[in-house]
This record gives sequence, C-alpha cells and structure tokens, in this order.
Amino acid sequence: MHKLVQDIINMKKEGKKISVITSYDYTLASLCDKAGIDVLLVGDSAGMVMLGYENTIPVTMEQMCMFTEAVSRARHNSLLVADLPFMSYQVSIEDAIRNAGKLIKAGADAVKLEGGSVMAETISAIVDIGIPVMGHIGLQPQTTMLSQGYKVQGKTKDTAMRLIQDAKELEEAGVFSIALEMVSHEVAEIISDTINIPTIGIGSGVGCNGQVLVVQDLLGMYDKIKPKFAKRYMNLSEDIVKSLENYRNDVQAGVFPSEENWFSMEKKEFDKLREEIGS
Repeated sequence: MHKLVQDIINMKKEGKKISVITSYDYTLASLCDKAGIDVLLVGDSAGMVMLGYENTIPVTMEQMCMFTEAVSRARHNSLLVADLPFMSYQVSIEDAIRNAGKLIKAGADAVKLEGGSVMAETISAIVDIGIPVMGHIGLQPQTTMLSQGYKVQGKTKDTAMRLIQDAKELEEAGVFSIALEMVSHEVAEIISDTINIPTIGIGSGVGCNGQVLVVQDLLGMYDKIKPKFAKRYMNLSEDIVKSLENYRNDVQAGVFPSEENWFSMEKKEFDKLREEIGS
C-alpha cells in the first residue's frame, strides 16, 4: 500500500521530515520509489526538463496527464502529487475541478496548484469533491516569473506578512500541505511553526517540514539551469556523455557489437542457407 495524504500530514505531527522528489518518467520514478521517497511530485517543470521549453507556461493538461500516468505506473510506496499546469485552473472553478479530476484519473493521489488567498475558493471547491490539494506560495513559476523574475520572496516585513496570511488561508481552504518556493528561511520557519499542515521547502531553508528536489538536478543530469537550492549528489551528465563517447568510438572502431552482443543461427541451418543461396 502506498502512502496516503494522511500519512504525510501525520509525519509533521510526529516530527518526521518529508522527502519529496520531482520526477516525470517511469525509469527514474521507479528508482525514487524504491529508495523510499515519501512523495513523488510530477511537476510542470517537466516542460523544461523533459521537453526543452524555456519555462513552464506552455505545458498542457495532456502532457501533464502523460507524465503522471508514467510515474503512477512506477510507484508502489510513495504518495503521488501532480501539478495543474498554467491556465488549467485559473479561468474557472469548473475548469479547476475538471482538470484536477483528469490528473487523478491519470494516477495522482493529489494535485498541486500555485497561488495564495486568491486561489482559496478554487481550492475549497476541489477539496469539497474529495480531491486532496497541495498549495504553492512564494515564487510561483507560472506567474511570478512574468512580473518579478527569479527572486527570493518574503524579504520585507510586508511581503512576509502576506505570505504568512496566504499560508493561513490556504490551510483554511483545506490544503493538506504547502510548497514554499524560494521564501526567505526566516519566513518559511514562521509559516511552518504557525500552520498545522506540512510545509515543503524549495530553497526555503531547513525549517520547513520537508524538502523537494528535481531528480535530474539531484543527479546532475540537467545543466541548463543550476538553482542555488539544488544540491547535486552526483554529476551524471559528465559520466553519461563519456559513456556515449565511448560507445561512438566502439562503433567506429568496429569493436561493438562483439559476439556476446549478437545472435547466431545453428550451424546446420546456416549450412542449408548457404547451399540454398549458392554461397
């Protein structure tokens, strides 16, 4: 039995830190699940990491469903949360409910959407029909980047108070956890101590109840963007490129494939074939 939303909520009550990994494909998601990661997040950052977009804005519901389906087939132990992409929930509550339902049908246990108090009514409506929601405040890649760019949030008293209020209103709206992206660590800790549900930090300090990294960042596989908060545990990019170069060289030198890599006919059948074709 995989983890449930209530299991994640209980982890905060029990003082246990929550590990979250953003993953988009079957192969890596299966390894994350095997490693005991608490939550697999199918982020709309798949648009950048997997599809090569400049940002998350072009990502569609169809693409998010495809990534969610792939990860859902890989997981056996982790909770699975999927992002609602840009403009899949902002236009109307009906849109939000319909699209949240699509991600659940694709295999998610819960959905995540960006926005503070302005999204409270939408969140309540989704939660009311039985779909768990993870909130997301601080830097909101779908919209903050359009106006402010890549900036730390909550660095002044007024912006800090707004974030604290947003977190309270999201909790009241029924979210089971809140992602805090690039929030100053002081404010993130205050929020984590103020609300009863878990906070998941994305570059927001150790005071959060859990942390999230993109698996390609963790493994050193994605070089286009290297955020300060992304700790690299490996540098697979170099190893992968070197392996590919070795493969190319083996092909060019004629040493791959070798006999251990190919298949053969039985000798008597090969002799019959040669006789048939006159060779």
